[in-house]
Amino acid sequence: MSDSFQMAVVTGAGRGFGRAIAAALVTAGTPVIGIARDRRELDAVREGLGAGFTPVVADATDEALAREVIRDHRPDLLVLNAGVKPHLAPLHEHTWETFSRNWHADTRHAFAWTRAALRGPLAPGSAVVTMSSGAVVAGSPLSGGYAGAKAAVRHISDYAREESTRSGLGVRFVALLPQLTPTTGLGAEAVADYAVRQGVDQAAFTRGLQPVLTPEQVAVAVVDLAGDAAAGPAYLITGAGLRPVG
Repeated sequence: MSDSFQMAVVTGAGRGFGRAIAAALVTAGTPVIGIARDRRELDAVREGLGAGFTPVVADATDEALAREVIRDHRPDLLVLNAGVKPHLAPLHEHTWETFSRNWHADTRHAFAWTRAALRGPLAPGSAVVTMSSGAVVAGSPLSGGYAGAKAAVRHISDYAREESTRSGLGVRFVALLPQLTPTTGLGAEAVADYAVRQGVDQAAFTRGLQPVLTPEQVAVAVVDLAGDAAAGPAYLITGAGLRPVG
């Protein structure tokens, strides 16, 4: 359960899944340090959640930041959720810069924080939940390198899990792969573009995603997996619930 955690860090906490995860943790009694680049979004989260939420305006890809937060605050839960919106276009309309955007944000941030968690190290019994994507399973032809970047995020979690076991650290790592959903800003934009690609309206495309995944479901899954010592390495989450992925 989340109340077993003394301090959590949530990256990408200003909106979407990250905001919902921070809210679930604070509501359950776990103080949260929320990291994001947008001060206004973080201030809004702080206003809504109160003193249990500490906003930190920073770039989550900063390796020094990861080291300092772990050293100074000794969190026993990390939720690695930060990332950028992919550039949505067919492959031939990408440049390398747009194609690789998520490698430089999503993947780099997961690497920085996971490395810091292992080298700190976090205390035995700590947990690291890393947000990958259902695109790893289903593909994402309009998102450039997004699916590959999120696959690398999942691999980073797997590698860290193995290293924690090999070194006897007692730190648990699990990756969560959320299905595409129109209930976040990133997802809504992708749904609109994929509907156009398939020649259907957004309502018809969304019907194919039923039951629609919500940020609140993702937050519950994060809290449950973080507190489950028997959790496996990776799970796909849809509106219908969790499914282990091999």
